Amino acid sequence: MSERNSPVNPSIIQRVEIWPVDIPITDPFVVATGSRATAQNLFMRVTLRDGTQGVGEAAPFPEVGGEDRATCFAAATELAKTMIGQSVGNYESLADRLNEQASLHPAARCGLETAMLDAYCRSQHIPLWQLWGAADVRERETDITIPICSPEKTLELARGWHARGFRLFKMKVGTDVEQDIRRLQAVHNALPEIGFIGDGNQGFSREDCLRFVHGVKQFGGRLVLLEQPVVRDDLEGLQAIRHLTGIPVAADESVRSLDDAREVVRMQAADYINIKIMKTGVIDAWRIAGFTRSAGLRLMVGGMLETRIAMGCSFSLVLGLGGFDVLDLDTPLLLSSDPVTGGYRYSGPRLQPWPEGGLDMQIPCPAERITVQ
Repeated sequence: MSERNSPVNPSIIQRVEIWPVDIPITDPFVVATGSRATAQNLFMRVTLRDGTQGVGEAAPFPEVGGEDRATCFAAATELAKTMIGQSVGNYESLADRLNEQASLHPAARCGLETAMLDAYCRSQHIPLWQLWGAADVRERETDITIPICSPEKTLELARGWHARGFRLFKMKVGTDVEQDIRRLQAVHNALPEIGFIGDGNQGFSREDCLRFVHGVKQFGGRLVLLEQPVVRDDLEGLQAIRHLTGIPVAADESVRSLDDAREVVRMQAADYINIKIMKTGVIDAWRIAGFTRSAGLRLMVGGMLETRIAMGCSFSLVLGLGGFDVLDLDTPLLLSSDPVTGGYRYSGPRLQPWPEGGLDMQIPCPAERITVQ
């Protein structure tokens, strides 16, 4: 008898609901490849035969992942049909099926995978981090992101976050080298003890990146990491920047699959790989993280413009797998409101684990939504 027709399996997916959510960002989120004033995301909810529910989120960012909300919504709706009648206990093979159907829609897959995994873990009465191994369950500290803006606005934002306890600033750069240097110098002069991550979002040429690093070194800034300074296909450029600057390099947009991670390792193009569930899906992110550690590279974790749902799923990988050195799990702090209740919490820059089943999060479900059953 197939799972679809089994009368006894309580873990069968019975219903999937999908709806859009708009959350304004407190300050325009400007990066080298584009900008956003509102997080235009999708929330998802999976209901099992026994009534257990799990929640998920898709946060498409067209300039980074190629998906917009309309295409993400359409893909998720089609993928949800594949999930009906399947057991969440088979989460790994089901995630692979979704990938086969929609490899170019990782955000859509991510939202559905998160909801599926949340429902499964709630049904088993275990936190989501326990599914990955519970290797490093403790409070962790995140950086904070400063978007591309004027030196004056940069300093205003930096002072505000510093007052709340943040000491590692991820600076969006890559559109104007001299302006980028001035922005970091303004922050360094005011707050000399802080560290910087320079996130180019593919905006630098190799030469521009070297000028940027030289400028920051000249004023004495502490640049701890360069994240994806050049275009994703320029692995030779990443490799050269590593060796010429002496600053560790993180591959972000360059790694959208396990094969990409293998190529980065083969080329010795990075010191870190930035794990983002929204660019790969959750199960593939888990696999890439495992491969990264086995290859001797270090782990960073980040996200798109996400609420605590998707970010909580990423935090579960940190707590479960262990070995993550750099956490960039701050985007819920950049949003004007938090539509989520329960789950992990922030105390300044610190993320606090949760002991309850799944993600332990709840979200209001509107009357207008797509239901697949």
